[in-house]
Amino acid sequence: MREPAFWWGEPGLASCLLAPVAACYGTIARSRMARRGGRAGVPVICVGNFTLGGSGKTPAVIAIAHLLRNAGETVFCLSRGYGGGETGPRRVDAHTDRAVQVGDEALLLARTAPTFVSRNRATGAEAARAAGATVIVMDDGLQNGSIAKDLTIAVVDGHRAIGNGKVFPAGPLRAPLETQWDKTDALLVVGDAAGAAQVIAAAKARNKPVLRGRLIPEPTAVIALAGKRVLAFAGIGDPEKFFATVSGAGIAIGRRVAFPDHHRFSAEEAAELVMQAEHEGLTLLTTEKDLARMAHDAGLAALAERASALPVTLEFDDANAVKALLANAISRRSARGSAA
Repeated sequence: MREPAFWWGEPGLASCLLAPVAACYGTIARSRMARRGGRAGVPVICVGNFTLGGSGKTPAVIAIAHLLRNAGETVFCLSRGYGGGETGPRRVDAHTDRAVQVGDEALLLARTAPTFVSRNRATGAEAARAAGATVIVMDDGLQNGSIAKDLTIAVVDGHRAIGNGKVFPAGPLRAPLETQWDKTDALLVVGDAAGAAQVIAAAKARNKPVLRGRLIPEPTAVIALAGKRVLAFAGIGDPEKFFATVSGAGIAIGRRVAFPDHHRFSAEEAAELVMQAEHEGLTLLTTEKDLARMAHDAGLAALAERASALPVTLEFDDANAVKALLANAISRRSARGSAA
């Protein structure tokens, strides 16, 4: 599904017409979030977002997993496996599993740390603990009340922030904002924060730490594309963010092609992209997530072979502040465990 444009602008007629449905959706989401989740037996760090659509959440999970691993923790990631058919709990094999099984995000996470996919977060967390995790990093799950978290970080895109501030389908919010704030311990703003002034002010008013980070393209990939014009295509939550990253890296874009989030490319679409690139003398360039979805799919082999990915990493403006938050959450959890 493509996001409607009114989600990211001022509320208009469409938002008003959808308000009754949004109220029902919000009530259900609020009740689910009110559940008292069980403990996983090890600290759980949740990296979620307030809205549907791209915010930089997966790169944030990877960056946090790196910090924890460097601190000596045995880190496991836990994903719902959105876009995949596996119900789990299943440990992801980054080399042989396909996105249609475990989802594209889980494939990326598994390159950084051992990763389980599980529709039931509690059983997934138990599987990770049994496999040796000393800390679990959840990719998404702010709105999931089935498991208790020791630290919840909400990621927002600095440009789009929370859009029109309405609950789905009237807007991009996954649940009423106040309910989500109640479950959030810190805010992470990714990229230029010009559009996130209100949400930053709201975090500060609630005495919640505000962290900053930005997506940095891999230098070697940028150098390899020097002097080339690209056909940039992406099926992620916010394709425009990818296109802006490509342009910001000094890579010339000859054509942009946007697809819906977690898009499963058809053989016909793949052939069309290859043909367009060849006809216009362009180099095919996409995201790591999109390239991961093509892996082990014979119908997409030609596109996967010709396309390059532009890897990005999330760098924190103040990594020490993030490390301190993580350390405090883990020590508080350890103290509660000792008291028990």
